[in-house]
Amino acid sequence: DNGIVVVENVYRLMEEGLSASEATMKGVGEVALPIISSTATTLAAFLPLAFWPGIMGEFMKYLPITLIITLGSSLFVALVINPVLIKLFMKVDDRGKIDNKKVLRNLIITLSIGFAFLGIAGDSEVLRVIGNLVLLIAVLMILSIYVLTPMSRWFQDTLLPTLERWYVVTIRIALNRMYLFFFGTVALLFIALLLLKVFTPNVIFFPINEPKYVNVFIELPIGTDIEATNDFALEVNDRIDELIEPHLGIIESVISNVGQGATDPNDPSSIGSGDSPHKARITINFVEIEERGKTKSSDIMEEIRSGLRGYAGVTVTVDKDNNGPPVGKPISIEVSGDDYEALIDITERMKQFINESGIEGIEKLKSNLELGKPELRVEIDRDKARRFGLSTYSIANELRTGIFGKEISKFKEGEDDYDIQVRLDDKYRYDVDALMNKNITFRNQTNGRMHQVPISSVAKAELTSTYGSIRRKDMKRVITLTSNVIGGYNATLVNQQIAIALNDFNMPGGYDYKFGGEQESQAEEMAFLSQALLIAIFLIFLIIVSQFNKLTAPFIIMMSVLFSTIGVFFGLVTFQMDFVVMMTMVGIISLAGIVVNNAIVLIDFIELSRKRRRAELSHGERLPMSEIKESIVQAGKTRLRPVLLTAITTILGLIPLAVGLNIDFLNFFVNYDPNFFIGGDSVIFWGPMSWTVIFGLTFATLVTLVIVPVMYLFFDKINYRFKLSKY
Repeated sequence: DNGIVVVENVYRLMEEGLSASEATMKGVGEVALPIISSTATTLAAFLPLAFWPGIMGEFMKYLPITLIITLGSSLFVALVINPVLIKLFMKVDDRGKIDNKKVLRNLIITLSIGFAFLGIAGDSEVLRVIGNLVLLIAVLMILSIYVLTPMSRWFQDTLLPTLERWYVVTIRIALNRMYLFFFGTVALLFIALLLLKVFTPNVIFFPINEPKYVNVFIELPIGTDIEATNDFALEVNDRIDELIEPHLGIIESVISNVGQGATDPNDPSSIGSGDSPHKARITINFVEIEERGKTKSSDIMEEIRSGLRGYAGVTVTVDKDNNGPPVGKPISIEVSGDDYEALIDITERMKQFINESGIEGIEKLKSNLELGKPELRVEIDRDKARRFGLSTYSIANELRTGIFGKEISKFKEGEDDYDIQVRLDDKYRYDVDALMNKNITFRNQTNGRMHQVPISSVAKAELTSTYGSIRRKDMKRVITLTSNVIGGYNATLVNQQIAIALNDFNMPGGYDYKFGGEQESQAEEMAFLSQALLIAIFLIFLIIVSQFNKLTAPFIIMMSVLFSTIGVFFGLVTFQMDFVVMMTMVGIISLAGIVVNNAIVLIDFIELSRKRRRAELSHGERLPMSEIKESIVQAGKTRLRPVLLTAITTILGLIPLAVGLNIDFLNFFVNYDPNFFIGGDSVIFWGPMSWTVIFGLTFATLVTLVIVPVMYLFFDKINYRFKLSKY
């Protein structure tokens, strides 16, 4: 955008008759300050995002950092590199006739070079790419001469003058009815907010991707032998094979894990929980999205989910991979309190209450508390141990060595060291009687003699059950109910229905619940992004105040940012798009930085035009209202072309990202296969942000060209009436 503003302004002056050197110096001087300010405002919009905290910040902060570096570089290029290139190479189109002989000669030379590279390429991909690039240059040369140049001339000679005439008529009408246009835009903002309230879009935390793989998690009662878990996993695997048989063309593999690697990677609380003999995981991997045709992997996931219901006494859940960092389950209710027995009772009653409430979209609520975990409890008789001169440590250490082993040495092979562990054989390690009859060898401190005492002489073993683990959060004991959300249902809406239903749940005093997991992360990130937006607006306001040295211009520009959200709201409502907290909010923040650019340049040019007209006509006194309006009209007409070009180029640049236009250029230049397709995970991720900017910028262009001049005249009258401005 900065380059467009500089090049357009210099080109306009060259059209007026100035030489390339004069036009470059004058043109760059006219727009240098507004370009610096507009770039600074865009940087200010992204600066708060660079300090994004938490795991989501680690995932997303590369976007603002990359944009800050890129925008800073673009400013240097626009003000230093572009003027040099303009002075050396840019010329005003002389509308001369095309020299077909010269074009044919250049085409033959270019094609010959291209085919020569292809002829000697052989197996060299580099030479093949160079040859195809040269051929592409030949094609682009013909397109430029016979297609693009005539289109450019038609745009400059026909379309642009027509647009300028329409624009001048429109802006004059708007300035003469400025109250109608200004308050009409304000009313339109309230209408957009009302429509957003009536037709509320689905709010989702992170873009919902098409699964690359689907996980089937199997959880049997704790304490189940791993062989029994394996047998059941094989049964489920056979059932999955039946369900996916019609879709084998897009299935890459099916992998099963029993005991080890069976935890949920999308659940942060389960990461690092170690081996679980009573758990299994079956993973169905799909081919790449461009190879799936019209079949959706999400539909297959729902088929698997529906086909695996009805296993009594076993928890079977189905989930997919997520594009973002792990934030927890879509439904996560954390129940906290002090008494663990009471907490267990409350959690079970709450689970039953929610299941009986008839809320749709919940896959299966399950607690993260594992009950009935088998435990071998060894109770030491301290009096007997004292009589033998044994400590509780020596008894416990003997048991630990027998079961888990003890490092006695290391084996070194090359640069690798291997621990040598000594422990009991399996037939003794899993035999309670053998463990309890194991002798403790120790030295008697009174006479120095070695003694051996069986563990059973000082302790007794008891088989009991206990909790799998006790989790705490903020120093309170917590049990969490979690569930996935069935496809076709919105997690935010399901959680809202659960929250309403739980208002009637009897919660004892001293105990509390709150929504965690994805909903907690969604609230935290929404709060941060809202704060980032406010900080960005404040920084932008300060930069604009420092440029114009008055409050009205910054206020007008910030109002244009606010009005640009009308386009966003209408776009979301019209096309029934989801409000993706992460990407839509980033898009709105980006929009705030983009919209101000054209408004700054336009208002700066209005001020410059007004100052020149005042110097010419009234020798420093305030211009008549008709002259002020004419200054605004001429400034708007002059800036029409760069405003349209910057908006069009930005929108056209975002459309491939918004629709998911995928082209493999390298493969095209090597094997002539562009692997072209539309869609994919990229559009799911970047689409919400792109459409937000497209909707907002489209409406903001109208606001910049029509409403900003109206607001300028409106506040200029207020300033003069209350004697806040002399001119």
